[in-house]
Amino acid sequence: MLRSETLFGKREANSPNSPFSASNNLTQPGVSNVTKTTNTPSSSTTPPSSSGSNEMGSKLIVGPNIKLKGVEINDCDTLVVEGRVEATMDSRVIQIAEKGAFKGSAEIDLAEIRGDFDGELTVRQKLVIYSSGKVSGKIRYGKLVIEEGGQLSGDVQVGGAAEQRELLQAKTA
Repeated sequence: MLRSETLFGKREANSPNSPFSASNNLTQPGVSNVTKTTNTPSSSTTPPSSSGSNEMGSKLIVGPNIKLKGVEINDCDTLVVEGRVEATMDSRVIQIAEKGAFKGSAEIDLAEIRGDFDGELTVRQKLVIYSSGKVSGKIRYGKLVIEEGGQLSGDVQVGGAAEQRELLQAKTA
């Protein structure tokens, strides 16, 4: 028989029966993980860091073999797609892993695509397509980097939403 300590991680000594302990880190493959970190000015506390990264904010990880369908993703700073997502989102960063796939519409600042994206993508700053990445649909971007082997197809235009707003403001000024 399996012991619960090996399945769910090490338990806290002060709360042995609490499955919702703050120290339980579910980092097993196939487990969706949502982290919300707020940065408050305080000299006595330091905010928790996410696995060696200095990024602050909320992070949604859709693990391998997970399907997330028919949702609207808001107030998420970083979306990591290792499974399949069919959604509409407005975020800061999207990272699609080699086996990951996103279908729908996304308006974001930075996109790093190693898997598949199909739909309407507006990248306000930088779109990076790695050698295993495939992006198709209606694509708008500020800057574009495509690694050798990466694929980009569909209605592709330079100019993210921020640049279009700047052009509009310049015309009205």
